[in-house]
Amino acid sequence: MPLSEHEQRMLEQMERALYAEDPKFASALEGSGLRTYTRRRVYQAVAGFLVGIALLMAGMVAKQVWLSVVGFLVMLGCAVLAVTGWRKAPKPGEQPAAGAPAARRQGRQRRSMMDRIEERWQRRRDEQGH
Repeated sequence: MPLSEHEQRMLEQMERALYAEDPKFASALEGSGLRTYTRRRVYQAVAGFLVGIALLMAGMVAKQVWLSVVGFLVMLGCAVLAVTGWRKAPKPGEQPAAGAPAARRQGRQRRSMMDRIEERWQRRRDEQGH
């Protein structure tokens, strides 16, 4: 459920107050976003994929089929994690920091037609007192 205009304004005021009061803390909160998390997840998946390759090769050299199978499964799982993490990661210009008021305004401009219609409907219902 999207925030009402009043709630959005209140949130923006609280964000501005946080930036004014403690800009160092506010910038630290911005850095721990979705993009950092997904990037770390992709790096871990790549490292796991390399471990899977090593297990696969070790199983082949030692003639242990089960070790090769485990290596292949590790490679497969890490490849899936890397691809899903890569797809979920926001593009550099696509989504600015989540806490910035400018980012919220830009997101508001990109709303779909149905969101705007729904908002108008809700506003009319509120004005009529229903």
